[in-house]
Amino acid sequence: MTAPLDPADPRLDPALAAQAFAAMGSEARLEVLRILVRAGEPGLAVSAIGAATGIAPSTLSHHLKFLDAAGLIRRVRDGRVVHVSAHLDRLEALAGFITRECCADVGGRDHG
Repeated sequence: MTAPLDPADPRLDPALAAQAFAAMGSEARLEVLRILVRAGEPGLAVSAIGAATGIAPSTLSHHLKFLDAAGLIRRVRDGRVVHVSAHLDRLEALAGFITRECCADVGGRDHG
């Protein structure tokens, strides 16, 4: 049995996909997201993200809020430390949103 689709899954709504892609439209946010993808499920403490990127804490907080609003990251507080991880299922769904119709219009056409 297949798990039900998450209502936040961009396959269900192009507007949600557009919001998520817009969140990745900043070089700094894309860098943060790539660092979090490399960190995997455990993610990183916000301070470690700042150290890895050199982004000032207030600016990093802004970028994390933007990524969080788009559903691309998860935040978990552990005492005074906030751990952030990439929402990997959501990122895979976004990739699928872009690629699922790959080559759909190619069949039977002469491309030479």
